[in-house]
Amino acid sequence: MVEVMLSNISARISASLPAIAFLVGLAAGTALPAHAQPHQAAEWGKVSAPAPGSPRIFGSYTNGCIGGARSLPTEGPGHQVVRLSRTRYFGHPETIEYLLNLGQRVAATDLGTLLVGDVSQPRGGPMPSGHASHEVGLDADIWLRLDLPPLPRSQREDLDLPSVIDPITKHVDPRLFTDTQAMLLRLAADDPRVTRIFVAPGIKQALCERTWPDRSWLRLIRPWFGHEAHFHVRMTCPPDQPQCADQAPPPPGDGCGAELASWFEKPPPVPTPAPPPKVKPEPPPMPVACAGILVMPPH
Repeated sequence: MVEVMLSNISARISASLPAIAFLVGLAAGTALPAHAQPHQAAEWGKVSAPAPGSPRIFGSYTNGCIGGARSLPTEGPGHQVVRLSRTRYFGHPETIEYLLNLGQRVAATDLGTLLVGDVSQPRGGPMPSGHASHEVGLDADIWLRLDLPPLPRSQREDLDLPSVIDPITKHVDPRLFTDTQAMLLRLAADDPRVTRIFVAPGIKQALCERTWPDRSWLRLIRPWFGHEAHFHVRMTCPPDQPQCADQAPPPPGDGCGAELASWFEKPPPVPTPAPPPKVKPEPPPMPVACAGILVMPPH
């Protein structure tokens, strides 16, 4: 009889562990040691549904998670989500609202159809491939190609999404980056919740060379390699998310002077690389609340 009772108690405790882990995470504002963290990107990639409850962000764009994420409709007025099999169309409600609104504005101005790529996984966290950010539902990739009609979901998995940058000159190809793409970026920056939009340096240069009645929004357009076919929108931490670690605002000015020119300077000769370290360094610890977010049962 005693053994049966102990077995029943043990089963109840085991069933409660996800909730206990979540509550412990909510109560703690610090991070656990790295070895105790759910850093395995594969584990976050396996989760197919958001953690239930109201939206809550823990950590930073590059090291965090989100509970209560919302999914972006896979198609709607002015937008369609691509590469749906990746299950990366979840985000904070403000990010989802932003993307829906941008799609509607793109449709209203006859620019084409917005192609939305990765936002975040259902619970954020590190991704198995493709990104070092997008972990808290506040980042979104938007492709620069706008001429595709609404497509069946099966045809959105392997699209031809070419770079708009000439590989020789490092400047935009005027056939692929036109006033249409420039206006898309102008619309994307026209929201006070946007803190940065990452583009290839050549795209930033093309925007700087155009005449704009108001150039203040160019401050948000930040050059960064790897964004030759899409741009990356980053939202500020919502004011009701105290555990969200915001990024410092961009420096003042439009960023079109010496700062931009430095991206086109010829790099110095590359020295002989040092041998790689034998031991891969541990990633920084995730917020402790993320352990609870990862294991919470869905609705």
